Amino acid sequence: MPIMYNTGDWFTLQPNTYRKFDLHTPDWPIDLDLEYMKVVCAPYGGPIAVTRDPQQIVPIKGTAKPVIRIFDTAGQELSKIWWNHGKLISMGWSDMEELICVQDDALVFIYDIFGQEKESYSMGQEASLTKILDAKIFQSSTGTGVAVMTTNGRIFLKHNNTKDFRSRLLPEMPKSSSECSCWELVTEDRNSYCLLGRDREIIKLFPGESLGSITRNLIDKSFERILLIAVSYDHQNLALYTNTGVLWMGNVDMKEKYCEFDTGRKDIPKQIEWIMNADKTGSDAVVIAYPSFLLVVNRNGDKNLFTYDNAIYLVSEMDGVRILTYNSHEMIQKLPKCVQNIFAINSQEPSSFLFEAQKKFQEKSYQADEYLSLFRDRMDAAVDECIEAAGYEFCTITQKSLMRTSYFGKGFIASHNPDKHVQMLRILRVLNTLRHPRIAMPLTIKQFQHLKPEVILARLVFRKHYAIAIQVAKHLKLPESWILEHWAFHKVMNDKNDNEVARKITEKFKNPSIEGISFCNIAEKAYAAGRDELAIKLLELEPRAFLQIPLLLKLGKYDRAVQSATQSGDTELVASILMEIKKKMMLTNFHMIIREYPMALNIYKKIMNEWSRTALYDIYNTEDDHKSIAEYHFKNALETDSLESNLPIIANSYTQGRRNVEAELCSDTNKLMKLQKALTNKYTSIYGHIPFYRLSVHSTIEKLLELGEMKEAEKVKNDFKVPERRFWWLRIISLSNKYKWDDLEKFSKSKKSPIGYEPFVEVCLKQNNLTEARKYILKCREDRKSYWYLRAGLYDEAADTAYDQKDFNTLYILQQKANTTGNRQLLEKINTYIAVLASKK
Repeated sequence: MPIMYNTGDWFTLQPNTYRKFDLHTPDWPIDLDLEYMKVVCAPYGGPIAVTRDPQQIVPIKGTAKPVIRIFDTAGQELSKIWWNHGKLISMGWSDMEELICVQDDALVFIYDIFGQEKESYSMGQEASLTKILDAKIFQSSTGTGVAVMTTNGRIFLKHNNTKDFRSRLLPEMPKSSSECSCWELVTEDRNSYCLLGRDREIIKLFPGESLGSITRNLIDKSFERILLIAVSYDHQNLALYTNTGVLWMGNVDMKEKYCEFDTGRKDIPKQIEWIMNADKTGSDAVVIAYPSFLLVVNRNGDKNLFTYDNAIYLVSEMDGVRILTYNSHEMIQKLPKCVQNIFAINSQEPSSFLFEAQKKFQEKSYQADEYLSLFRDRMDAAVDECIEAAGYEFCTITQKSLMRTSYFGKGFIASHNPDKHVQMLRILRVLNTLRHPRIAMPLTIKQFQHLKPEVILARLVFRKHYAIAIQVAKHLKLPESWILEHWAFHKVMNDKNDNEVARKITEKFKNPSIEGISFCNIAEKAYAAGRDELAIKLLELEPRAFLQIPLLLKLGKYDRAVQSATQSGDTELVASILMEIKKKMMLTNFHMIIREYPMALNIYKKIMNEWSRTALYDIYNTEDDHKSIAEYHFKNALETDSLESNLPIIANSYTQGRRNVEAELCSDTNKLMKLQKALTNKYTSIYGHIPFYRLSVHSTIEKLLELGEMKEAEKVKNDFKVPERRFWWLRIISLSNKYKWDDLEKFSKSKKSPIGYEPFVEVCLKQNNLTEARKYILKCREDRKSYWYLRAGLYDEAADTAYDQKDFNTLYILQQKANTTGNRQLLEKINTYIAVLASKK
């Protein structure tokens, strides 16, 4: 195969091939000199933060106050941050494109890309007191983290995405007279730990350990100290750079060494970054940035050199390394296999033959058929590989050639599914739009697939690229309503013509296919901006009534607020709305509103029942709610100890409300209270003070039985229709408590017991009277006798009964008790019973 036009940027590091290609040339401001700047770039084509490097001596133009300037990758300035805090130690970007700034007193400030401060926090009192020497912003499985090194060598970690605001202290470093020369953070599963270079050793500080561990003798070549540590994007590989220019490459746990490479350089590199493979199979090479050139070295010690201007900055990506200079913005990545298969010299892959066949077909050459004959049985694989390769290309001409080739090839496949082809066309159109200098988000297809379209849309919206975001959403068939909502916010805040804003928003949102639009959110923005008329117009467009409530209250539309709350069916919402409105209205007007809505009225009654029963009575009286009036009087009577005098009033209210059962209960209660009053007067003169007042019918009978007033007790039982079973229980308990065993026996023989004879046994055992208990056990059911003998501790009788009933469970329980007590005679008897019963099975 001939050499294709896009292979000039390839280079080989045996056994792999890499490529370096342009993204787009940034157009930096004239007053910006990157050589004297501290530059931090966000991954995934994100923004770039630039501030003057205080360690370099440079003439200051203008104010001496530090300024952080934020640019996009095309060099367009997005914002400025005038640094009015303490000494800035380090900067970095979060996974949410937030600029994280750490200063020497351990305070961390977070800004958005437009320079607005979002939040701040401290890394802890200890870190604040000892001051910060250096800081790292790193990515982990739990999000973005901040690590700081204090002047006494302690390291604190904090993950921004966690709810725990406390920083975590890593173990102490082993004592030494030498200082650490470099350090880096590594994430392993959900843990983040630190690797530090000190002289010829690597120190590992892992959370939970008491002291850091030391690894020595990693590098065979002669050196004095480790100057740089670099960890790959996936935290699986490690690179170390020494003062003698030796590069060590291995896995992050330092158990496997890939190679040692002598660069032959004495100057210190500015950065080292690993090149991640596009297919996520790891990292095979590193890029070393020196002041004026790049050195690319792979695991086998093969190298390649590129010359640049003095200011070079590397950005580690998930599928390569971006190179940012004043005059260029490039990317180095391992050549994707599909691209290599198509464009490599002398490639024998089907996709390469298909690409050449399509070219010959355009030239109307007969050779097209000759190429096709070489791979017709593998046409599917060739078409798919051309589609995949198009996604990896940044050059639009190459993209078109590859997609044209795939279109040409699929014509030779019967029943070909075009979904892959169409989807790639959509993705390429979106990627090319994002890569345009106006948008300046040079994403690769792997980054696009990793971030997901929803995240990319959110970033476009935040940058106020509304038109592009809507087109991207349409192109990828994603919801666009939330984008329009953000656009509406922008219009409300910046367009001062109410009628024009309302017209534009109404026109945009009149499409019935658009769902999920919250006009209330837009109206809220209008109200916050002091545009009440616009807010009301927008509020009328909201179909979901319950969303209107907060703003209706602010606007003083109380009647509509109650209506919307009741329509929602949310009782808690209705209650909160009623209390809010009550504070702002006259009570009479308030009552007039809630009477129109039964649900709201009932909820208000419930609230007033707990807070103000006087207000509750007024509502009941107005509505002639006699049942509620009766309950109101009843509750007041209980609280004021005036139930007896109020019972006729309560009964009358229940009668007026046609609640006959409740009225009858009131009459019975009144009758009981009069009886109790008479009993108290009668027996106090005989026995001293005997209180019957407010006792239940049950307790009244119990008290009379205790006094021995059997006839009076039976009269109360009959008058109030107390069940016979309950009366027997009360009589049994009363006689046993007085130890009247003869009377108890007479009572048991008076007639057949409605509750059986087990209660008799129960009360006898409670009083520890086994003699009496035996009498009643004999009257119990046969299948219950062994249980009660066991309860009474009459083990011999229990054994005999259990044997008669063939009750193995009771025999086993008795066997265990006999073993415990050491009763051999009983044990032998039980064993005999068990053996006999077992033989009869």
